[in-house]
Amino acid sequence: MILVTGGAGFIGAHLVHLLVERGESVRVFDLPTAPIARLPLGRIEVMAGDIRDTNAVGRAVRGCRQVYHLAANPNLWIQQRGHFRHVNYTGAVNVIEMALAAGADRVLHTSTESILTRARQSEAIREDQHVLYEDVIGPYCRSKYLAERHALRLGRGGAPVIVVNPTLPVGPGDLGRSPPTQMMLDFCRGKRREYVDAELNLIDVRDVAEGMIRAMEYGRPGRRYLLGHENLSILSVFQVLARLTGLPEPRWRVPYPIALTAAYMSEFLADVYTHRPPAATVTGVKLTRRRMHFDPSRSLSELGLQPRPVAETLSETVSWFHAMGWLSQAKERDRRPSIR
Repeated sequence: MILVTGGAGFIGAHLVHLLVERGESVRVFDLPTAPIARLPLGRIEVMAGDIRDTNAVGRAVRGCRQVYHLAANPNLWIQQRGHFRHVNYTGAVNVIEMALAAGADRVLHTSTESILTRARQSEAIREDQHVLYEDVIGPYCRSKYLAERHALRLGRGGAPVIVVNPTLPVGPGDLGRSPPTQMMLDFCRGKRREYVDAELNLIDVRDVAEGMIRAMEYGRPGRRYLLGHENLSILSVFQVLARLTGLPEPRWRVPYPIALTAAYMSEFLADVYTHRPPAATVTGVKLTRRRMHFDPSRSLSELGLQPRPVAETLSETVSWFHAMGWLSQAKERDRRPSIR
């Protein structure tokens, strides 16, 4: 039996489908509110629970020879900031340590690329990047940093724990609208005509799932594997999307001080008044000042992974937006007469 925590999420769902296609017996552990309808329900076992609940985690890991830990809060803002540490760090410790105690042969911990950035860095980021806690931006990134350190420490101490750091996964199927998906959707709906001068590293979500399986099979404990692909500026991503949708390319570059001020104002409004995700996050804007240029070549070579072109993925993503009705809804609103 293979356990996937967060198996109903964006990456998790693709991973579950791949594992099932390989003939594996899969158990998914996710929140009761998770969108499990996207999963091959007749061919997997589903357990509802919270990774902060040690009793629930204990039941989930029982009898599992491999554990993929993906469950986390992936957002850059939440009203209760301490939630990040409780879920992303304490929850990860629960899953990893209880899986090992239950006799799992291999445990894969899913980290993130955002904790690998450093101030005043000129060279490309590789899997052996060393980062101090003081370099890490914001409560989300810090919670993931602490979880990764714990996983790496266990792996280097002899436990069968492997770490993967996906960059920004894109592609069809992101029902939860992670930050890169929401950014692209906003552009395709005509809601974003400005851009911040920043670089991203994108990889197809299906290639991330395949990379996880390969890391579980071939990865060395105590090692970090960087699952990334193409480095693209935000402007170049929008230019590709403009060609795919027929929309005009963005022309207004937002200066960093203005973007950061807007992010602070957005978070203040979200914290005090709306209690909904802000239009921009302070962590997200601050990350744009870091060099987010990655070189995953060594990890990809070691795992034998050859990701597909990102332009192809973006095209499929826009088609999926259409299939979900997300773009037609925007067009319908645009056609409605305004009420004066």
